[in-house]
Amino acid sequence: MAEKTLRVTLIRATAEADALAALGARACYSADDLEALQARVAGEDQAGFLDRVMHSGHASVAEHAVFTFGVEGVSRVLLAQLTRHRIASFSVQSQRYVALDGAVGFDYVVPPAIAGLGSQAVQDYHSQMAQMNAWYAAWRQRLGGAGEAANEDARFVLPGACCTRLLLTMNARELLHFFALRCCSRAQWEIRALARQMLRLAFAAAPALFAQAGPGCVASGCPEGAKTCGQAARVREDIARLKTGRMDGETE
Repeated sequence: MAEKTLRVTLIRATAEADALAALGARACYSADDLEALQARVAGEDQAGFLDRVMHSGHASVAEHAVFTFGVEGVSRVLLAQLTRHRIASFSVQSQRYVALDGAVGFDYVVPPAIAGLGSQAVQDYHSQMAQMNAWYAAWRQRLGGAGEAANEDARFVLPGACCTRLLLTMNARELLHFFALRCCSRAQWEIRALARQMLRLAFAAAPALFAQAGPGCVASGCPEGAKTCGQAARVREDIARLKTGRMDGETE
């Protein structure tokens, strides 16, 4: 058993995603054929044009660009939140087909608030994870000791902290929506950390498409109303640092 931390990689991304989205927009607005439009997109910087298109609300062109992320060191608690984003594809490590061997034990996530309580609290948490692992191992043995039949019911005693890994694919339009919700300082800490790392990688791959990406206060006023964190300026600065790779840590 081991405490794990979040790791996100960009596995695949649509090549020249900014140019492809710009091509889609120009196909809507121009009488030229696609060959001529491709030549124009290839020969000119499309950042300004794409920025105007996205600000106009013509976001459907972003759906041509697709991004696949590898995500490791996240909890099943996060997974429950993540799969609410339905315009996405998920391939998640199965607790039915993959035995979390009781001798080695499952890996898990430690919430920062628990870590902040001090070493004794963290030790108590580790001990509780070890106890749950012992329960899991015991139930696997009582249910046959191996295979799907043992795993599928023994997993009921596993905690939400139990780690999983997955592949996650979204198009750029859905990513913009995801970032608007999950990069917000009011989002739960684990999915916010995931969203921020995904944003950093997506922006590096397609800076024009994701120029205004982030929580709602990045592009306009805070949409949270009375529940606002009241720190929109700080959040904007933090997201700007993130996009340029100069992360100073999580926004609280």
